Amino acid sequence: MWERIFTILRKEFLSVFRDPRMRAVILGVPVIQTLILGYAVTLDVRHVRLAVVDHDGTPASRALVARFTGSSYFDAVAFTQDEGEAAALIDAAEAAAILQINAGYQENLRGGRPTPVQMIVDGSDSNTARFVVNYATQIAASANNAFILDQALRRAGRTGPIGRVDLQPRAWFNADLESRHFYVPGVIALLVMLVSLMLTGMAIVREKEAGTIEQIMVTPIRPVEFILGKCAPFVVISVVNTCLVAAVGLFWFEIPFRGNFLLLLGGVLLFLLSTVGIGLFISTVSSTQQQAMMTTFFFFFPAMLFSGFIFPIANMPAFFQWLSLLDPLRYILVIIRGIFLKGVGFAVLWTQFLALLVLGLAVMTFAVTRFRKTIA
Repeated sequence: MWERIFTILRKEFLSVFRDPRMRAVILGVPVIQTLILGYAVTLDVRHVRLAVVDHDGTPASRALVARFTGSSYFDAVAFTQDEGEAAALIDAAEAAAILQINAGYQENLRGGRPTPVQMIVDGSDSNTARFVVNYATQIAASANNAFILDQALRRAGRTGPIGRVDLQPRAWFNADLESRHFYVPGVIALLVMLVSLMLTGMAIVREKEAGTIEQIMVTPIRPVEFILGKCAPFVVISVVNTCLVAAVGLFWFEIPFRGNFLLLLGGVLLFLLSTVGIGLFISTVSSTQQQAMMTTFFFFFPAMLFSGFIFPIANMPAFFQWLSLLDPLRYILVIIRGIFLKGVGFAVLWTQFLALLVLGLAVMTFAVTRFRKTIA
């Protein structure tokens, strides 16, 4: 049995790595994709292009503008008195927000009257607009509190320090709140899933297209041996890709790694049980490699959306939250992020490992059964 499995395994390795371009795709593309996604996939909003319309032109209005432009969130790209010109900047996507200060700003502040300041935001990107509004609100509130405190001190005739609440927030596991630290470890799971799905599904379909699968089946080899020999190389390749992508995250993006690497590999192997099973199932419903590729992407994108990689699962409708329980990507993301960022062990993550084991065994059993019927 093991000799027959080894023969299929060696044949598959030779088939995959015989072509130099295939070697580059399998080993080089995951690294390149990690570098690209590591820079591209981020929710941090910085350096928002701001157009300033200051109709007041007083020290108070200039101080407020300085609070905006002095932060890392806003960069002033234009100062104008023409509201139409500022609106044109947003239309042309040369500015993402307009800060408009009306005449009488300083006078109203000193007179204790309400002093509205308008922030116009390009809402075509709702996520970015939400962050911009939050940043602007915080800066305006800080300016308002500083002015109120200064006025109170002046009325009281005090010039010395005054007691105040000093809130000192502290974020665990990601002190700088960099979204890259959250997303780059998740890229490992995405690439492992995509590579294992495509290689498994297309490798078996390739045998169908070439007409060699019938020749293999008339030999003494059994279907289970054929499946093991076909799938084992892709498990090895996926583990190697995991190590490569993890190395890029650690040494290039400087993502902290606080857990056990062997525990991480154990989670990836359980995850591969599901993805290889899905790839095997795709091979049974596809007649050509083009069909296998399209079916792979048809499964991959919903799996990514329901996994919590981009959008929190808790924000989804109840039906899709339940549906996400069938997504193996959901569980491996918790494992990878927990091991990378928090350094937690099996005692915390055992429920995720158990879910991957149950889901993987169910998917693989179904795929193997269907594969046997297909080739019978």
